[in-house]
Amino acid sequence: MAIEQAELIGEDRLLERLISARDQILREVRKIIVAQDEVVDQVLVSLFVGGHSLVTGVPGLAKTLLIRTVAQVLDLSFKRIQFTPDLMPSDITGTDIIEEDRTTGHRKLEFIQGPLFANIILADEINRTPPKTQSALLEAMQEGNVTVQGTTYPLPKPFYVMATQNPIEMEGTYPLPEAQLDRFMFNINIGYLSEDDEVSVVNQTTSVQEISFDRQVTGPDILAFQRLVRRVPAAESVTRYAVRLVGASRPATDHAPDFINKWVNWGASLRASQFLILGSKARAVMNGRYNVSVEDVRALAYPVLRHRILLNFHAESERVKADDVIKRLIDAVPEPKSGL
Repeated sequence: MAIEQAELIGEDRLLERLISARDQILREVRKIIVAQDEVVDQVLVSLFVGGHSLVTGVPGLAKTLLIRTVAQVLDLSFKRIQFTPDLMPSDITGTDIIEEDRTTGHRKLEFIQGPLFANIILADEINRTPPKTQSALLEAMQEGNVTVQGTTYPLPKPFYVMATQNPIEMEGTYPLPEAQLDRFMFNINIGYLSEDDEVSVVNQTTSVQEISFDRQVTGPDILAFQRLVRRVPAAESVTRYAVRLVGASRPATDHAPDFINKWVNWGASLRASQFLILGSKARAVMNGRYNVSVEDVRALAYPVLRHRILLNFHAESERVKADDVIKRLIDAVPEPKSGL
């Protein structure tokens, strides 16, 4: 009994630490990034879960700056990889080179780590590099290690990839296949700012800036937060709601609405259900709750589902976007009767 009570006290303290960490990170990020609190919250949800994120937006909306700023605020190692058509897998994973011992004259293979060996990886314009290099990154995301010449090397923990891609200028790019997109927990969409917010950005970026960050959140903190999130309970009714929401996105099934059969070629996978619940748990604790609500699931449905719903030519001809389909799904799938 005493052990259980001590564990509860420890969890309460960890919950307080997570909430204060979220507030501190938001406060520091606001020194650089204006009016993107929801986007930063989604980044933190995926970080506290241990998932990876794809950040999408047209040029000039500070996708790279946002990721770099979040990395600078955290006390974690950070590497940026600019993906280009000539980038090879060994350029990101590392490679074996021959080293000579000057005292003995003997030569041996020495592994030189690539930029993947960091806590936070910015994969800039991931759709600019060929599938072979994309696969090397995605394998590292899935397995948490890299294999070079038959030897496996573990990546540091936590390991978090944030990839950016440009939705325009698709000529000469290598779009990620749906099966590879599915490995990203979130597709975070960054849109244009309001006029007032854009004025604030222009004033801020056209004057002298001397900004320093207070880095208080460490790698062990992130790993502890990830364990705490997984201990948060989710009522069966909420989990079943998430599963039904995802299941309704799959055409030619019993629960698919008519608009899904009309507009969707392929719906969301099982990973979507898992990430919806995991993300909802993180969102709940970030807001100081130990229970997951339907509102948590609905709030995260957009970043979880938008890259997992493959639209057909009927949707394209009617200019229907993935977010439009998700909104109709949320309206079509009834809430649990318990009201949780």
